[in-house]
Amino acid sequence: MKFSLFTLLVALFCAYAQALAKPVSLKTVIVTFPDNTPGHIMQQAKDAIVEAGGRITHEYRIIKGFSALTSDKVLQSVSTQSLEYMPVYEEDQQMSINV
Repeated sequence: MKFSLFTLLVALFCAYAQALAKPVSLKTVIVTFPDNTPGHIMQQAKDAIVEAGGRITHEYRIIKGFSALTSDKVLQSVSTQSLEYMPVYEEDQQMSINV
């Protein structure tokens, strides 16, 4: 009886903690690096995003960069990984031209 009561209390506590957990909002961003950035610096940034639960949605070939679905907190940590090769990120938006 003690074991089942303990299990029930743990399950209720987990459900309560999950209900109180603030959902992390993810946004689509474009992350670019200076042209002279080594590949391993860019790879570190991509790995950090994926490890934090984000997703790389596109890798660019013309510019050194990629687009990703990630949180602001992860972007802040990626920005401080390398002071020499600082990434620039901006929110991905739909562009249009009126003719």
